[in-house]
Amino acid sequence: MESFNQLIQSDKPVLVDFFATWCGPCKAMEPVIKDVAKTVEGKVRVVKVDIDKQQHLAQQYNVNAVPTFMIFKSGKPTWRHPGMIDKSSLLNMLNQAV
Repeated sequence: MESFNQLIQSDKPVLVDFFATWCGPCKAMEPVIKDVAKTVEGKVRVVKVDIDKQQHLAQQYNVNAVPTFMIFKSGKPTWRHPGMIDKSSLLNMLNQAV
């Protein structure tokens, strides 16, 4: 299994969903993220990071609220959004990143 740092080094954009299992808004976003992942399949990689299991990543990227969505390209964060977001806004940001 590749490490998080290897994963975000991709030339393809990587959407990271920082979430927690106890988080209501995170659960509400789950079907949206699954739908977005299907829509952008092959163009963007979608990854979920549980902040309770990967606390060092949450600290490294200053994730203070869940959900927090970030887009990485070539290892660098290019976009960040704390809180819920609608599907069309998320797709718009991903299309800009491609």
